[in-house]
Amino acid sequence: MPLDEFSIIQKYFSSLGESQGISLGVGDDCAILDIPKGKQLAVTVDTLVEGIHFPVRASPADIAHRSLRVNLSDIAAMGADPHWFTLALTLPEVSDSWLHQFSQALLTDALSFGCALVGGDTTAGPLSITIQVLGTVSQGKPLIRGGAQEGDSIYITGSLGEGAAALSLFDATSDLARIATKDTLNRLLQRFYRPEPRLKEGAYLRDLASAAIDISDGLIADLGHIAKSSGLGANIELDRLPIASWLLALAEPSYIEDWVLFGGDDYELCFTVPNRNKDLIESMISSRELNAVYIGKMSKIPGVRCFDSRGQAVELKKSGYQHF
Repeated sequence: MPLDEFSIIQKYFSSLGESQGISLGVGDDCAILDIPKGKQLAVTVDTLVEGIHFPVRASPADIAHRSLRVNLSDIAAMGADPHWFTLALTLPEVSDSWLHQFSQALLTDALSFGCALVGGDTTAGPLSITIQVLGTVSQGKPLIRGGAQEGDSIYITGSLGEGAAALSLFDATSDLARIATKDTLNRLLQRFYRPEPRLKEGAYLRDLASAAIDISDGLIADLGHIAKSSGLGANIELDRLPIASWLLALAEPSYIEDWVLFGGDDYELCFTVPNRNKDLIESMISSRELNAVYIGKMSKIPGVRCFDSRGQAVELKKSGYQHF
């Protein structure tokens, strides 16, 4: 007998992940959650649509990993801890095989990142996945975009450009999928479908950073959000940008620059640090406790500007990903 909405929920999504603070979870009209004393609720939501946010032929496991992790990246950018999530799943058809693979991959990440499914919805239509993640952060301690001050140092976790390069694999006009080695292809696909939410780094930065954002729409666009929200501008030193050596060998410099500055989908953290905390951040970086690099400073002059190794301004002709 074909599965209906309630059968799908019961069979595949009734118990995914583990977390404390759930008085009532999946199966009722609402979830009832207990917020610890002294904490504030951090909530984020993203919708991923087939053919726009992931390829039409993407596997259900890959879709599940990407859908949860891009939301967890927002939680990391706030310096929050994830606890719970909801899932709204729109399916063109009901497939036991698809649902099994999707739910098992979702379970793997839910357990890995310490959050639990507490509700959602299923409906028929073009394939799309909407996940809402709920986390907590100490009262008055969330990292926000608008906290930067003039002279604050700008840092980036990890490396840039790989998420955007991965997008090129799905572009029929690109030769990247043909010329890249198998190892490189695997690296790019891993970065696209399984971005690493910087939850540990976000936790480190709660009392050290003045502002933070995750890089989903490109460094220039997302750093621009910090600058605008803080009533400031930003100066970037291009030769300090963290780029993997294997990515530099993959394409011409113009492509690399485009991926790094404007491409997005890296889900690294861009954060600013006041002078009083810079030595501690540098010490954490030196000891490899924190994987991050310094790339520039916040300025009182509005806008985001890039400078080459000679200190010359570089003209920017793009901004970043636009959703509309």
